[in-house]
Amino acid sequence: MQTKLWTVDNYVDNANSYPQLEEAAHLLQQNQVVAFPTETVYGLGANARDNEAVKKIFEAKGRPSDNPLIVHIASKEQLASIIDEIPGMTHTLMDQFWPGPLTLIFKKKEGALSDAVTAGLETVAVRMPSHPLALKLIEKSGLPIAAPSANTSGKPSPTTAGHVYKDLNGKIAGIVDGGPTGVGVESTVLDCTGPIPVILRPGGVTKEQIEEVIGPVSLDTALSDEKQAPRSPGMKYTHYAPRAELSLVSGSREFIQSLVNAKKAEGFRVGVLTTEENQRYYDADYVLSAGRREQLESVASGLYFTLRQFDDLDVELIFSEVFPVEGIGQAIMNRLSKAAGGRLIQE
Repeated sequence: MQTKLWTVDNYVDNANSYPQLEEAAHLLQQNQVVAFPTETVYGLGANARDNEAVKKIFEAKGRPSDNPLIVHIASKEQLASIIDEIPGMTHTLMDQFWPGPLTLIFKKKEGALSDAVTAGLETVAVRMPSHPLALKLIEKSGLPIAAPSANTSGKPSPTTAGHVYKDLNGKIAGIVDGGPTGVGVESTVLDCTGPIPVILRPGGVTKEQIEEVIGPVSLDTALSDEKQAPRSPGMKYTHYAPRAELSLVSGSREFIQSLVNAKKAEGFRVGVLTTEENQRYYDADYVLSAGRREQLESVASGLYFTLRQFDDLDVELIFSEVFPVEGIGQAIMNRLSKAAGGRLIQE
């Protein structure tokens, strides 16, 4: 399969006029798979109503088919066509955070979606992305679009079209290149179907921001208990991992450097994942900054890009600093812990 690449200006005023989006939307209508930018990461989209189209997503990614997908929509009218009801508080959440990086769990409408999207569950995860190209592409297709991250399953999520091309060239019909994404980590997944709202996956909308709008919410216990099966799309298996073995290190810069020195002495090519403030303090084969510790949004934005840089540099071991778990730091640490397979070294 030849993968087409369309470079499209992502300004809102121009998004309506590009013939590339027409071609991409037509391919989606033909049940082909097309990657496109969202404000979080690049998504791998297909017609959420068609089993064969959704099957192509799993085949391209090498993703287990028992892992549910998030459905992307462009309007609340589209939402009504795929779910049974909208619980009261979700109206408030949609008004506040849609379009944006918040995914909400709803009871699905029987027969409205491919069973492959929901992995046999009675619920479906839905979000309305805020990226103008994503919205326009979904609108032009006239379809609800199932879209996990547009990467090979298990690898760091893609934040540029180049990442998508490297992973999936020849496996999908096309890629809409709208430039680098902004948020850098996936959407927050919130389940409002029970008596207490539960965050199933931390992401671009923080727990604190949600609580300002609807009051207390809880965190899925599976987020802190590796033995429990998580209930959120994209969280069931190891994800976000670079090729090198990644370990999180809770300790001083001196302690991290001692770990680096020991592994370098054994002949390993070693990298350190840090921030701009600390980059100059380390002596390793490669020391990469994901952003500024004083501005954790920049770390979230640069995290996957940095993990993929380590892949390009062929390091064998990576030691990463840890981050506070408040605000967006919760999503950062969730992704790093998944990427490290839970490995944590404490001083």
